[in-house]
Amino acid sequence: MIPPALFIRKLKLRASAGSPPDDAAQVVVIIADGVRPDALGRAIDQGRLSALASLRDEGALSTITSAFPSVTGPAYAPFIMGRYPGGVGLPGLRWHDRSRKVVRASGHSRSYVGSEMRFVDRDIDSASPTIFELAKPSMGALSVIARGLRWRDRIGRSPAFVARAAITHFRRGWLAIDRQIGEEVARRLRTNRMKFAFVALTGIDKTSHAAGQNDPLVLDAMRIVDDTVAQIRSDAERDGRWEKMHLWVGSDHGHSSVSEHEDLAGLLKEWGYRTLAHPWAFNSSADVAVMVSGNAMAHLYVDIEQRSRPWWPALGERWDDLTKRLLARESVDLMVLPTSQSSCEIHTRDRGVAKLSWNESVYSYLPQSGDPLDIGEQLALDDGDAYDATIDSDYPDSLVQIANLAASPRSGDIILSAAREWDYRARYEPIPHVSSHGALHREHMLVPLLLNRVPARAPRRTVDVMPSALAALGIAAPKTLDGISFF
Repeated sequence: MIPPALFIRKLKLRASAGSPPDDAAQVVVIIADGVRPDALGRAIDQGRLSALASLRDEGALSTITSAFPSVTGPAYAPFIMGRYPGGVGLPGLRWHDRSRKVVRASGHSRSYVGSEMRFVDRDIDSASPTIFELAKPSMGALSVIARGLRWRDRIGRSPAFVARAAITHFRRGWLAIDRQIGEEVARRLRTNRMKFAFVALTGIDKTSHAAGQNDPLVLDAMRIVDDTVAQIRSDAERDGRWEKMHLWVGSDHGHSSVSEHEDLAGLLKEWGYRTLAHPWAFNSSADVAVMVSGNAMAHLYVDIEQRSRPWWPALGERWDDLTKRLLARESVDLMVLPTSQSSCEIHTRDRGVAKLSWNESVYSYLPQSGDPLDIGEQLALDDGDAYDATIDSDYPDSLVQIANLAASPRSGDIILSAAREWDYRARYEPIPHVSSHGALHREHMLVPLLLNRVPARAPRRTVDVMPSALAALGIAAPKTLDGISFF
């Protein structure tokens, strides 16, 4: 069991709006993985997604913020746990276990790309419940987080399916996988009365990586989402469930074009550092662990022989030269240096340095030699004010997201968010990426949320989805969630 001390707890208690319990209520959340709000809205406006257009006309289509890192896996935590990923132990798609208590194998590093995805449920905070544990019976399709689901209710987790998915990953057969998943989900919802279903359709993300978000293949992937929604609705209307069904469509991250790939691990090797990086994360004599996610963000861990996390004031003398050289690279937009459990520095090449500090859910941003986030000085903002101060900037919800990630005990000593047109992985991708995600830019952080019912308040963040689903089901929400219900 992972010690509770490894996770960030929200000390400020919150209550979520509720509704009278109703065993007939259902909530179905479909993740159109990787779709941007503009791309989805445009396709709906052009009349190409009729089922989604009906949901919008009857309910609402909102633009909300995802979590940092904006990458599949960690960015599912808000939907399923109502928590930011760093706080539940998922600081990235890849991370280094400085404590050596969780990952005991050589290299002490985790990558959820491939076979180690089976460890996600073990790695996440055992004290933070999933919606699958609270709303039973539930079903999950292609859900990276599955704790609380019976094995038979985990669609896409069988060895045969995983093997097929691995093959299609190299052959561009992603849309066939989405069709199969969508049809199976509709069939099970038709025959089994599930309270909650979480459905990830990843074809939009896969085709965007390979061809860009504006490619016709991405529209084909959107149509599969539309077909799935149409079938689920048709079945629910036929058997009288529609009036009590909440059918929501969202995304975990956006996308933006990539024309340059910085081989971050290779670069550090050129500079004379011994690195540990996937897929060859076994170097016991490494100076720096390089953990890339998305691939537009990265955690760098230094002095990795230390078992407890040092903070930047203690690391500066030895590693200042590395930070200066990294900041000089065109690929680096933001560099975050955690300086304590409740503060960090935000560095940029041309826009100076600022300090961010927080106490529970109160945030202060103080420009030092410049204003990296271009939002001016901000003092003692609560979650809502911090959102308002950043939502129209290039880094929406950045204060809350940076704070939650920097405070995570599993995060790196240097956290990088890539510049536009850049990512941090030049090798080992089965399909060359022309579009990427993971960073704090608007294109990565803003995602759509489509509801078939009008919410009581405007949705703001993906962490709001889980408490809202519980409210719709009449289930009391844990008071330590990061999100609040929009119903």
